[in-house]
Amino acid sequence: MAMRWQMAAVVALGVLVTACASKGTKPEAGEAAGAQGSAAVEERPLPAESVGTTLGGGAGGEAMGGAQAQPEVHPLDQPDSLLAKRVIYFDFDSSQVKEEYRPVVEAHAKYLATHPSARVVLEGHADERGTREYNMALGERRANAVKQLMVLLGADPAQIDVVSYGEERPAVLGHDESAWSKNRRVEIVYKRR
Repeated sequence: MAMRWQMAAVVALGVLVTACASKGTKPEAGEAAGAQGSAAVEERPLPAESVGTTLGGGAGGEAMGGAQAQPEVHPLDQPDSLLAKRVIYFDFDSSQVKEEYRPVVEAHAKYLATHPSARVVLEGHADERGTREYNMALGERRANAVKQLMVLLGADPAQIDVVSYGEERPAVLGHDESAWSKNRRVEIVYKRR
């Protein structure tokens, strides 16, 4: 007879635990948790970043177990975008923007046109050949050429500042064409996005 009472108590305890779990409530400390011993499970809230995707809601989440939402990347930081390219290279002793860099300049001009609070500095550079004064002027001509093209493509001139570093800030150290070709450039530097 005692054995029947023990089995009935175990079955009742199982029903109680199942009922509590299905209602979303947890037993008070010392009730069913004490009877379960080490099998007790503590309920914990889901991390905030997983709530939207786990429950099927949130930005970009798929319902029930789909791909997790990716954090939104700023357009200037998307690696596959033309906006991620911020260096325009020039031929020797030239300030003419090469045709191959026109799409990059156009992308930045469109970005500036659609983001009126954005500000850039166009930093002009030259290789080490020529006098310091000549290279300062050449770097400025290069930066102004990029600025003029951006303005023609819709950017506001007030968003763009120009500075020349001439040969003073080489991207690559060296005294050959491979180094010089990397130093003849304009860098697009965003001061405000």
